[in-house]
Amino acid sequence: MPNLSRLSLLGIVLSAVLLAGCAPAKVRNVTDSPVRSNKSPVTMQDVSGAIKHAGAGLGWAMLDSGPGKIDGTLRLRTHVAEVEVSYDTSKYSIQYKNSVNLDYDAEKGTIHKNYNGWIQNLDNAIQRELANLS
Repeated sequence: MPNLSRLSLLGIVLSAVLLAGCAPAKVRNVTDSPVRSNKSPVTMQDVSGAIKHAGAGLGWAMLDSGPGKIDGTLRLRTHVAEVEVSYDTSKYSIQYKNSVNLDYDAEKGTIHKNYNGWIQNLDNAIQRELANLS
């Protein structure tokens, strides 16, 4: 009987760990992140190019959607994430726009946890590209 109890406990613990790993997370947005570059002055074309290059390097399709705006779309298997990147010469923001198969819940403001990692990676790549402007 003790072995059955241990197996049951192990099953409960493993189930809890798996469920926690799949739990949705609050949607990550990047708001007014400063444009940091050694280049001076930085132009709108510089910032746009850095954002597009950063996104493309990570598999995002980056398309101009108006002055100071770029729409980004990432397609991975059956998952799609769409963001709007707004920018000027001093700051940029990355905002959730839409998604497919990422369990987005508008009421709770939650989404599949992998989405936040993709946004963090995009933000880091944009920062690197901006820092390397010459």
